[in-house]
Amino acid sequence: MTGILREGTNTVAVRVHQWSAASYLEDQDQWWLPGIFREVTVQARPAGGLDDVWLRTGWASGAATLDPEITASDAAFPVRLRIDELGIDVTWNDASAILPLVVPGAEPWSAESPRLYEAVVTSSGEAVTQRIGFRTVRIEGDLLLANDRRLVFHGMNRHEAHPDRGRVFDEVHAREDLARMKRFNVNAIRTSHYPPHPRLLDLADELGLWVVLECDLETHGFEVGDWVGNPSDDPRFRDVYLDRIERTVERDKNHASIVLWSLGNESGTGENLAAMAAWVHDRDPSRPVHYEGDYAGRYTDVYSRMYSSVPETESIGQESGALLMAATAAESARLRTKPFLLCEYVHAMGNGPGAIDQYEDLVDRYPRLHGGFVWEWRDHGIRTHAPSGDEFFGYGGDFDEVVHDGNFVMDGMILSDDTPTPGLHEYAAVVAPFRFAFADGSVTVSNHRHSSDSADVEFVWRRERDGVVVSEGVLEVAPVAAGASRLVPLPEQGHERGTGSETWLTLEARLREAAPWAEAGHVLAFGQTRVGAATTRTTRRRGPVTDDVPATFDVGPARFQAGRLVALAGRSVEGPSLALFRAPTDNDSLASRGSYDLEGTAVDRGNGVEAPPLADLWRAAGLDRLTARVISVRAGDDALVTLTRHGAAASRDTVTSETTWQRSGDDVLLTITLTPSRGWDLVWPRLGVRLDLPGSVDRASWFGTGPLESYPDSRRAARVGRFDSAIDDLSADYARPQETGHRSDLRSLALSDAGAAWLRIDAIADEQGRLPGFTLSRHTAEQIAGAGHPYELPASDATYLYLDAAQNGLGSRACGVDVWPEFALRPEARTLRFSLSAV
Repeated sequence: MTGILREGTNTVAVRVHQWSAASYLEDQDQWWLPGIFREVTVQARPAGGLDDVWLRTGWASGAATLDPEITASDAAFPVRLRIDELGIDVTWNDASAILPLVVPGAEPWSAESPRLYEAVVTSSGEAVTQRIGFRTVRIEGDLLLANDRRLVFHGMNRHEAHPDRGRVFDEVHAREDLARMKRFNVNAIRTSHYPPHPRLLDLADELGLWVVLECDLETHGFEVGDWVGNPSDDPRFRDVYLDRIERTVERDKNHASIVLWSLGNESGTGENLAAMAAWVHDRDPSRPVHYEGDYAGRYTDVYSRMYSSVPETESIGQESGALLMAATAAESARLRTKPFLLCEYVHAMGNGPGAIDQYEDLVDRYPRLHGGFVWEWRDHGIRTHAPSGDEFFGYGGDFDEVVHDGNFVMDGMILSDDTPTPGLHEYAAVVAPFRFAFADGSVTVSNHRHSSDSADVEFVWRRERDGVVVSEGVLEVAPVAAGASRLVPLPEQGHERGTGSETWLTLEARLREAAPWAEAGHVLAFGQTRVGAATTRTTRRRGPVTDDVPATFDVGPARFQAGRLVALAGRSVEGPSLALFRAPTDNDSLASRGSYDLEGTAVDRGNGVEAPPLADLWRAAGLDRLTARVISVRAGDDALVTLTRHGAAASRDTVTSETTWQRSGDDVLLTITLTPSRGWDLVWPRLGVRLDLPGSVDRASWFGTGPLESYPDSRRAARVGRFDSAIDDLSADYARPQETGHRSDLRSLALSDAGAAWLRIDAIADEQGRLPGFTLSRHTAEQIAGAGHPYELPASDATYLYLDAAQNGLGSRACGVDVWPEFALRPEARTLRFSLSAV
């Protein structure tokens, strides 16, 4: 008893301060929610108890070691250590007798094989149980190694956030959160930007995730004043900084999952951070020290950056190159001798991010690059209700805050209600642990795991003709070691030929047995290759046309009045109208910190100069308010040709469309040629047309890529197949409505009206073999762009079908770099061709 407690009833009173001197050190990018959100405990310590237990483990050259550090009073001894599963039973009569042990028969711990052993340390007055894993983290040259193998992070930055509980921890939800990460091929967490609830680290040990554990430190509000007065270099804050890192390390040092200590985030630089690093190096030399703001590499062990561009990241991976950001020539040379990781990259805000595969390709090419951590894992929406009663997830400004960041808290790979975004599916496909390279009659299976072979995986193939499975089986693949590849013959596939026929072979890597985080049969990776050849469809030339157009005119299933489309297959339809605008994504809507020139070189936008939001440029150009002027309408026995010029008020820039409807038996062939005028000087969001369909259209079935949306720089998760969806399931429910639902490379599309089959649209590739994409939505792009929340979308009595020749990429410019030039949509002429028929 301490003298504070007394016999009988005692009262524990807690006073919560919303603001204090500590507030200057806790400026993390998240909701500032004051209050107690973790457990408060009162402990009674026994006489002869254990003051501290640290069971330091190691693994090298196939051997496990254990280096215990036991802190206790003399009265606590003798102290006994038992690891029953390994036959360890050691007793020490005093502290000086505690020496390192060799542990025969122990298996190593890794994120792929999280082998834990229960260790019990008993003193005269207390018993402590620890679950330990044997592993060693070290730096050799410019490589970060775990258990003597290169460590690559496929990681997420993770906050504790929930739409109802805020920052309150719930173990059941946290376990599912980490299991979901594992199912999507995530292997690491950066605890941005504070130590998590200790049970989360127990779960990371158990399920298997590498962890970069970050101290509770962020002062980035001082950046606004050019870091003047920053506590990181203020001697008055030195003890506070050291106290925070000491408590971080001492609390969590026994966790096998923790492989790096991070000093904090976005706190500038200064002597207090250097002092923190020195303390960690002295206390725990077994783990490297990370801090992104050490741009000179003075006191940290790894080089770390946020949102470096693809060219800059490649330069970092090379042996020599340009000066690194904020570093001298000598500092740049020193930094290139260190392992590199992206502690934040590919900002996952709204629809995106793009270019994940470009970064991952660099990691494969340059061993110094050790992967990174996506910003971030989940949206931080707070469940709330509109005056109408509609539920939505609120973001900055929805709660009458004076200062806020709008929807910048909605930047996760999963939505606030735990729904995985298409971006997370893309990520899983890009970082998949198995990759497939197809050649004639064979496939090379590459294992990109850290340490586990492929014995737990079954490779299943299926052959589909026009999206219909015609054969399937299991591919016999002998175990492929981690980091190795194996050439395997494919089953005889034959060749399928015919007009429009396509045959695809899909190969999937599936778990043979259930894991703690996934069911048996869970797909870890897939690959596809085209097997058969398709006969190119040709379009019949139209007959002669004249300017004499009947009042009512039919071309196959299309009906026209005064040269204007009014119906298709017996239902009211309007269009096609030119579509250059898309509802801006979050990446489209925010200024870019970096962009590329036409050759793909990163453009330095230092000194606070930023590229303006693309959405502003699009609206300034009038892409959301185009008007059309019909130049001519001509008709013939089997065709109707309309020439139209499109433009916006107060603009000289135009697009001319020539639309040809041509009868082909009972069908109609639609050809639309889009030609821009000279003078366009901006990237377009899309190039296509819109058809206004009845509001009763409720379902789509298509042969093309799917099942989820895809865009030019985000399509690794897309596969060719036949898919079916209700219209409301075609789009992602982003907290701020924006462009969503585009499916690339459409072959054919069948639409249902009120549950009944209605219209079929078959796409015809252009001269370069390019196929269009489609989007089916309850709202127009302009309506979506006008809504800040889903409940603000207007009631809809129509369905809108967008058929796009091309779309702009997604990029990551909301907090990163712009769309890579290869995926940027510059004004160009394109032709769309379709065959339309009644079903």
